Amino acid sequence: MTLFFVGYMGSGKSVIGKKLAKILMYNYIDLDDYIELKEGTSIKNIFETKGEIYFRKIENRYLKELTKIKNTVVSLGGGTPCYGNNINLMLESENSLSIYLKATIPTLSDRLFEEKSKRPLIAHLKTKNELNEFIGKHIFERASFYEQSLITIKTDGLTVNEIVDKLILKLF
Repeated sequence: MTLFFVGYMGSGKSVIGKKLAKILMYNYIDLDDYIELKEGTSIKNIFETKGEIYFRKIENRYLKELTKIKNTVVSLGGGTPCYGNNINLMLESENSLSIYLKATIPTLSDRLFEEKSKRPLIAHLKTKNELNEFIGKHIFERASFYEQSLITIKTDGLTVNEIVDKLILKLF
């Protein structure tokens, strides 16, 4: 089985995904890292030289590849489920399970504000209010895709271990 983590940036997809993969003795793949490896260049360079439409096409192609593998946890980019038929790829694959790590806007803002310089999408935002508005707009646009996941875990106020424990209970 392939477990796909969806959710907004800062929701914990990578941290939770890596921890769960270790416990389950699964492989762990970050979709962006996988794309960079396959394409031989950075996501930033793909966007700059070939554009977002090209990126979304290859993102879909590599996501398709990952629905066919077993015993793997995959963390997706925050926008991945929202483009093309990506959410359907995960939902319709017999070998896949999608997990939405859901956090409120204040929680996401708290997590992201201090590290925003490392996140190109939000690096330009100066205040927490601006960040809250930005996150709120995106969550509004993306929630209908995220909510289609087969499992939803609310992460507010929980530690990594508590989230992983909740997930294991839902999976088994």
